Order: sequence, then structure tokens, then C-alpha cells
Amino acid sequence: MNSIPSVNLEDFISGDPERKQKFVNEIGKAYQEIGFVALKGHFLDESLVERLYGEIKNFFELPVEVKRSYEIPGIGGQRGYVSFGKESAKGKKEGDLKEFWHFGQYVDDNPKLAAEYPDNVIVKELPAFNEVGKEAYGMLEKTAKYVLRALALYLDLEETYFDNFIHNGNSILRPIHYPPITEEPKAAERAAAHGDINLITLLMGAQGRGLQVQNHDGEWIDAIAEPDELMINVGDMLSRHTNNKLKSTIHRVINPPREQWGTSRYSIPFFMHPISEMKLDVLEGCIDDENPKQFDDITAGEFLNQRLIELGLIKK
Repeated sequence: MNSIPSVNLEDFISGDPERKQKFVNEIGKAYQEIGFVALKGHFLDESLVERLYGEIKNFFELPVEVKRSYEIPGIGGQRGYVSFGKESAKGKKEGDLKEFWHFGQYVDDNPKLAAEYPDNVIVKELPAFNEVGKEAYGMLEKTAKYVLRALALYLDLEETYFDNFIHNGNSILRPIHYPPITEEPKAAERAAAHGDINLITLLMGAQGRGLQVQNHDGEWIDAIAEPDELMINVGDMLSRHTNNKLKSTIHRVINPPREQWGTSRYSIPFFMHPISEMKLDVLEGCIDDENPKQFDDITAGEFLNQRLIELGLIKK
């Protein structure tokens, strides 16, 4: 496959069984073949998107010492600010050419999970920053819930199979700033080739060239969304749970041409994680003679911790 298929969530929630099944078939096929789709019909409206980008740009334009005051030690970068170059892809020495922020889950009905997750970090210089971030988090989480319901049906599971695992899940909204490039980056990229850790990722900000996806032939293809689309891909947790039936595809954000070095890039992925106790054991329906079980049993929390160590965000 040499392009990213486009699907419309309105088909799934239309109430029309034929349109609903069409969406299930299309997204399932795309995730088996390339692991990415461009999604229309999501729950983010244009006004919210504009407000979110405005607040994010305001934050990243703050003085470095102010931003670093929101870098919280000891939590593996799970909340607040992560400074430029700190994160690297698995197996890569060079830090990515980016800085980012993390909004986490807003738990209001489970004291145990509220105690497990770090608190969200409040930016006192920007009164609307956290409010807008929370609103966007909720709309992306709602969109992800329906995508996972479609995938549950594709996998011959109950439609709501994922619902209890993602309610109060350890999901992360990550506004990213790729600053202007001021000198030859050598081996560093804006985001080196990697697979995502989580169940699915919903990406805002893939409208310009930069994001590339590696297809099954090893070729890098551009993944460019329309203005009203989110780019949504399978993460390693879901790939593992489905015995690699649904593909977690390697992707990267390449550096722009030299004439565009002076420009910033912003993108906003929402990493949909389940609760830590979710078992990622391979689903029985994804195992057969041609596809023997490929992965050991593990919980989502254990898997996440392993990967944060590999990314350099948690020290052993």
C-alpha cells in the first residue's frame, strides 16, 4: 500500500447498519495492511482546534526558564514539560529535535487511579491553557473510544470490549513543538523512526509534509491529512494484543528542506492508553496454525514501564 486510506467516523455512528459495517471493514483492512488511517467525522470542532493551537503556541513561546519550571523530576515526563532533545527513539542515541508538553488523564470517579497517576501541571502564566487542553483531551478520548469499538467488531469481540479498559486509562495528550533548525542536525531528526507504545494514536497537525510511514515493502510514504482529518495509527499494545494482525507501523517526522529550517512545526498526538491492569495477552481469536502466538503475556503497565526505560524517560 502506497497511500493512507481515508475513513469517516460518521459512517460508524450513523445508525445505518450498512454504513457502520462499511467503516468497520475499511478501518480493519487499513490497519491490517498499513496501520494508519486518516479519519474524518471526529469530535473536535474547528473552534476548539484553533484555541488549542493558540494556547500551545503561547506556551512554547514562553522563556526557556519558565518552561523548565514546569519540568517535573521523577515522573518519567508523564506530565508537564519535557525539554528539547530529551527524548530519543528506541535504540537511538541522538535526541529528537523537539520539546513537548503532557496532559494526562482527568480521573473523577476512581480514587485508586487518581492516586496512581501524576497530577496534571497547571501553567499559571496562561489561564486558558489547561482548560483548553482538558477539553481537547476529552474530545480525542471520545473519538478514540468509537474507533476502538469498530476495531472490536472487526476482531469479532463485543463492541464495547475496550470500554472498561480505556475509561480512566493512562492516556496522554502531547502538544509537540519542533523549533526552527539553526544548524546542521547531523544524525538527529525531528522524530526518529519509531513505533508508538499505546493502543492507538490520534494525531492532529499532519497537514503539512513531514510525517512518513514505512509500508510493508520498507518504503517511506508521506502521510498528509486533510485539514478536517486526524491521522490515527495502531500502537504496539494493540498490535501485541492482536498477535500483529493489526499493524503497529514504524513512522518518523523528517527534517524539512533547508529553505524551511527557519519555521516551527506543531503537532498534537493523543496516545490512547488503557488502565495499567489491562492484560495484553494475545487474543485467542488471533491465534491459528498460520499465526502462532508471537508475544509473551504482559500487562499494559508493565509494557509501558519497559518502553519508558528504553526511551530514556525513566532511568533504571
